[in-house]
Amino acid sequence: MAIEILPDDRALRTGRRERVLAQMHAHDLDVLIAGRQANARYLSGAPQLWVAGTRPFGPVALLLRQTGAVHLHSTWDEGIPEDIPRENLYETKWDPRNLMAALRDIDGAATARRVGTDALSPGFAQLLPMAFPNAEIVDGELAFRAARRVKTAAEIETMRAGLRVAEQGLGAAVAQLAPGVTEEGLAGVLLEACAAGGVSTPATQDAAWVTARDHPWRRANVDRRVQDGDLVAFSSGVLADGYIGEVGRTWPAGPATPAVAKLYGRWNRLWEKLLQVCRAGARASGLLDAYFDAGEPLPVMPVARGLGMGFDPPVVTPALRGTADAEQLEPGMVLAVTGYVWAEGVGAVFGRDAVLIGDDGPRVLTSSPYWGQQ
Repeated sequence: MAIEILPDDRALRTGRRERVLAQMHAHDLDVLIAGRQANARYLSGAPQLWVAGTRPFGPVALLLRQTGAVHLHSTWDEGIPEDIPRENLYETKWDPRNLMAALRDIDGAATARRVGTDALSPGFAQLLPMAFPNAEIVDGELAFRAARRVKTAAEIETMRAGLRVAEQGLGAAVAQLAPGVTEEGLAGVLLEACAAGGVSTPATQDAAWVTARDHPWRRANVDRRVQDGDLVAFSSGVLADGYIGEVGRTWPAGPATPAVAKLYGRWNRLWEKLLQVCRAGARASGLLDAYFDAGEPLPVMPVARGLGMGFDPPVVTPALRGTADAEQLEPGMVLAVTGYVWAEGVGAVFGRDAVLIGDDGPRVLTSSPYWGQQ
C-alpha cells in the first residue's frame, strides 16, 4: 500500500483530458469547472484529501479549452501532477469574492464566452459571473458524462486492478461461510482482505447478508446469523485509484438442495440473456427486457450501471425506463451488471459482474467462481 500521495498515472490523465477537451469542443465550452470530486479527479488526476461526506458546491478544478491548462483548488502540491504547475493552484479563501478574484486572474477567464459547471449553488450562481464577466454560465455536467461514459485502455487496466482486490475480499469471505457465522463477521473478513490487498476504502460496508426465504427483498432474520441451508449474498466493492470495482456472488451455507440448484439454473439462464444484450449498438433497455425474456421479475436495484469514478452512464433501472430506451451501449463502456432471482422457501441468488462492452462482444472482467463452478 502506498504511503505517500501520488497523482494518477500519466496515461490515465492524458487520455481522460483528451476526452474532456473533445467534449468541450462538442459542447462549445471555453472553460469547464468541476465541483464534484469524481469530475475533479477525472479532470486533474490529483487525489483530493479531506473530502469525505457531502459538501456544498465549490470550483475544485477547471480546464481551459484554448490552452489545455488545468487549474486546481489546493493548498499544497503533494500528489499534484507535474503538468499542473504551482502557479495554477489556488487556495481556499474565507471571502468567496477573493476566490472569484483569483479565478478572474486566470489567463482566458476574461475572454471566455461559455463556461460550463457540473453543479451550482445559488451563491455561486451569483458569484461566478464576477470571475467570468463576459461568459454565459451553462450546464457542464453533460460534457463530463459524455467524456466518462467510455473508458480509455488505461482506465480499464486501472479498473482491473481494483476488481482483483474486490475479488480477493470476496474469496476470503466465502471461505469463512458456515452455519453459525454472522453477517457482520463475514463483512469484516471481506473488508480486512481488501485492505490487505492494498485498498482500505470500501465502496460499501453492507458486504454480506442472508437472503430471506419469505420475501424477495428482505433480510432473513433479526440476529443476522447464518443458518444451515441459507443462501448468503456477498457484495464486494472497493474504491481503488479513484475507480469503483464491484463483484457479487451468492453461496449456500451447507449442502445445497435440489430447490437451490434449480434456482441457480434460473439465474444462469437470466445471466446468459443479460450478456447477450451487452453488445455495442444495443439499447440499454434491453437489459430490462432480458428479465422479461427469462420470465423473472425486475429487481429493485439497478439492473446495470456504468462503472468508473462513481456512477457513470448509463444507470439502467425500471424507474428510468425512458432513459434506458434512449441509451445506446458503446464499445469501451464498463457496466456493473446484476442478475437476481428469488424463490419462496429457498431465498435469492444475487450475482454482479463487471462487463466491458467490446467491438466484438462483451468481456467479463471479473472471474470469481459461482456456486456450481468450483
